[in-house]
Amino acid sequence: MPRNRRPWSLTRYFAVVSVAAMTVLGLALVVVSSTVMERQATRDGMASAESVQSYATGLVPTEAFVLASALTPEQSAAVRASVAGFADTLVEVRLWAQDGTLIFSTADRTTSGFPDGARLDAAMASGEPDARVVNDVRGDVLGTASGTQSDVLDVYVPVTAGETLGPPSSDLPSGEVVGAAEVMLDHSGSAAALADATRTVGIVVAGGLVALWVLLFRTVLTTSRRLQATALENARLALLDSLTGLPNRRMLAERMRRTIAEAKEDGTSVGLMMLDIDHFKDINDSLGHDRGDELLEQVAERLRGALRENDVVARLGGDEFAVLLPDVRSVANAERLARRVRGLFATPFVLGELSLHVETSVGVACLPDHANDSSSLMRTADVAMYAAKHHRTGVSVYSLDEDDSSPARLVLLGELHRALDAEEPGAHELEMHYQPKIDLATGRTVGFEALMRWRHETRGLLAPAAFIPLAEQSGLIHDVTRFALTACVRQLALWSQDGRSTPVAVNLSAHDVTSTDVVVLIERLLAEHDVPAALLEVEITETALVADRSRVVPVLERLGTLGVRVAIDDFGIGNTSISQLRDLPVDELKIDRLFVADLQAGGREGSEVVVRAMVDLAHSFGLRVVAEGVEDEHTAGILAGLGVDQAQGFLYSRALPPADLSFGVLVPTPRRGADESTRPAGSRPSGRRRPRTAHATRHSNE
Repeated sequence: MPRNRRPWSLTRYFAVVSVAAMTVLGLALVVVSSTVMERQATRDGMASAESVQSYATGLVPTEAFVLASALTPEQSAAVRASVAGFADTLVEVRLWAQDGTLIFSTADRTTSGFPDGARLDAAMASGEPDARVVNDVRGDVLGTASGTQSDVLDVYVPVTAGETLGPPSSDLPSGEVVGAAEVMLDHSGSAAALADATRTVGIVVAGGLVALWVLLFRTVLTTSRRLQATALENARLALLDSLTGLPNRRMLAERMRRTIAEAKEDGTSVGLMMLDIDHFKDINDSLGHDRGDELLEQVAERLRGALRENDVVARLGGDEFAVLLPDVRSVANAERLARRVRGLFATPFVLGELSLHVETSVGVACLPDHANDSSSLMRTADVAMYAAKHHRTGVSVYSLDEDDSSPARLVLLGELHRALDAEEPGAHELEMHYQPKIDLATGRTVGFEALMRWRHETRGLLAPAAFIPLAEQSGLIHDVTRFALTACVRQLALWSQDGRSTPVAVNLSAHDVTSTDVVVLIERLLAEHDVPAALLEVEITETALVADRSRVVPVLERLGTLGVRVAIDDFGIGNTSISQLRDLPVDELKIDRLFVADLQAGGREGSEVVVRAMVDLAHSFGLRVVAEGVEDEHTAGILAGLGVDQAQGFLYSRALPPADLSFGVLVPTPRRGADESTRPAGSRPSGRRRPRTAHATRHSNE
């Protein structure tokens, strides 16, 4: 990608623009001055030519011009004598009759010759002189003693009847143009003077503009430096708290945005602590605001000196402070840092001669555990801080249960209502993303698990954990499920039109599977969009199944009859017995990610034995086994060796929008362990009721 060009500084911009402008201005002044002087020289020459014409034609009879007859030798001598006084500047005088006949020339040439017809006609027609600087060549060979070349001012001056010798004829009134005098004046002196004058004007203009530019540039440079210094100071003051010198809310928000963006790219966590001083108002009221400000300064100093180098301590206002924790390893680690911060207040603060014991309440929130963007991270940390203050625990980690009565929660609930009420599919803020499920034997993508996202207009892209619990508690979960099923069936229909038959799964809440309404909805959607039931799978959690088995099992049986596959999600954390698993109408078992995480290098000892038991149990009942949360090749290899059929997780892909998905793309297949050869024949069944290519869609924490 091309780099963004750095904008020019004020001084550089002024230098370039002003030099260009002054160069154009200087050239314009020189050109205009030269033109004006040249025109003045021409006018002066024309005046001289008119004087020469008056002397020359005053001795020429009018009939000579009218009849185009050459002058007699006596008349020619008289004309030469009359213009002899102009010998210093006069090169030649020619007299032309009306028809363009040369009747006289001071150059001792015959009366043959040709005028500049266009100029002669123009002068005679307008009655005004026509002047032009021309190159006059005389002699046979240029560059030798017998040849000359010079610039002359050639002027055609009209001759009227009243200016000639003798009275005009009766049919030729006074003032009638009867011919023209071509007066050629030496222009070399004028040209040299004009060149000198132009050069002088150019030097004066250039010197003046350079001096003016230097003065202006120094002024602009000084002003620019002052403006930069002022801007930097204003920017510093705008981003720092004036009392403590800590970053203020604005600077903290900017640092949070950058830190969160980097954390999302690197897959790390970000923590935020919010703290305020307990009973600070009482301190202000009893000791005065000066002592209160002094206390805030000491608190800022302690916080600055006790935290890590890359942690950011900010004062948000009043007695409220925040600490940004980049690259925090876990929520527990953030909580330990918060308790260490609270321990800073164990030592009393000395205000004048008074030793004052102060306590604080600290709230902790982490991204992505409790929030998905900077705004929600600050909100959840604030909720946790008020929970610590309310319960007098000193330190509190954000909990959704503590956020029940939060106004922000009510606002989010209203926004969720609005998002679900959007009429057009394209207008929905809710959208489905899809995470591939990989066959561990072939490395091929065999299905997708649909995961809901909320593209919030102010909070950005929210994960299900930010709103699904709220939907379940408020009763909106049925509307959310309806949206998820509708969107997924529509997507399956679009894929079918393109010749794709990759299955997709939708997670059903415990509230959904206690009623057959969800079966009616699925049946209607499949028929409406002409989608085979085998392409849709539903998932329910093991805990939901155990909680109300008598009501859930009939719903699952109806889904099985319809042809929709059923999977048990988060298997291993509930209390499903072997006999229950044997009798349940399910096709797939998904091992909870906690057990998968234990298989990672350095994980819990004996975890492979537990997973193998789950796999063998599921295969003995003809169930496919899927592992969730696979994040490295080491874990994938162990799962393949233990006989797990399919896997999904960040090792293969995150959940992606439909436009970004790849179909049928092979990924490297993990090596199966030596135990693969010991698996019972037929332990990886093709299915006991239906083909095994189903998928699951979940609303919760993916």
